[in-house]
Amino acid sequence: MAKRSKKPRITAAEMKVLQVLWDSGPSMLSQVHSILVEQGEEIAYTTVQTQLERLIKKQFVTKTRRRPAEYDAKIKRDEVSRPMLDLLLQRVTGAVPLFAHLVKDSSLSSEDFAEMKRLIAEAEKRQKQSDQSEKNP
Repeated sequence: MAKRSKKPRITAAEMKVLQVLWDSGPSMLSQVHSILVEQGEEIAYTTVQTQLERLIKKQFVTKTRRRPAEYDAKIKRDEVSRPMLDLLLQRVTGAVPLFAHLVKDSSLSSEDFAEMKRLIAEAEKRQKQSDQSEKNP
């Protein structure tokens, strides 16, 4: 049996650092730390540095050679979130319970709801096109 190449796991703390890089783009260590503190994280500067170095070793983040160094996410948000969401969907037994929980969550913004509606409309359109192509080969 062939071995599967396993991607390293991302910890919750590392995920917060990646979120900063995805949202802010290439950033210096001090910027990443400041943003995390502004978000309410009680985290030491050296801890952020350690997390960034671990993400580099896992090949999820790159670091420039110039000083001060800038860090950038090498992996896309979707590459991280899709496998996690697929696993979650399997565990929750489908999309409907998960979606129901999301729409009942009061922390979603009106922009979140608008994006969800847009995505649903796109999915419905694709489904109708697929149904039509199956009826008329």
